[in-house]
Amino acid sequence: MDYSKYIKNVPNFPVEGIQFKDITPLIGDGQAFKACIDEFVDFAKEKQANKIVGPDARGFIVGAPVAYAMAIPFVPIRKPGKLPRETYSYDYDLEYGSNSLSMHKDAIVKGDKVVIMDDLLATGGTLEATIKLVEEAGGQVVGLGFIIELVDLNARNKLDKYPIKVLLKY
Repeated sequence: MDYSKYIKNVPNFPVEGIQFKDITPLIGDGQAFKACIDEFVDFAKEKQANKIVGPDARGFIVGAPVAYAMAIPFVPIRKPGKLPRETYSYDYDLEYGSNSLSMHKDAIVKGDKVVIMDDLLATGGTLEATIKLVEEAGGQVVGLGFIIELVDLNARNKLDKYPIKVLLKY
């Protein structure tokens, strides 16, 4: 399927000079969204994942339906203070500041095979933090899946030891 016709380019959002890739037309079309999720399900099955992880918030949109279709757990990665039980946290730097992500300590156990799903692979900062959380808990990241990759930002170079499934490259 040609997913590119379901992605809208929004100039100067959220700030001047950024060309935002809007996935809402894709997830708003039942057939296109189903095809997208089916591709990711095939990828996660091929990698023998027993858990799907998705970072807040668009990773939930992609990851939760994959986990549902496979009848395996979905693990949300959240911003600080959003998870009610004991968590692992990972602080990381952004181009202009820093951020932190959290995951329940009992969400991943040693030996879990995890596929991390998100909408966009850009600089890789959020993804690296998510990988650190999974690995700290004893999980093995067996794959990464994204609707879109922004190739010029070279995040793939930081992630070369992980199999990556991408539907669209810009």
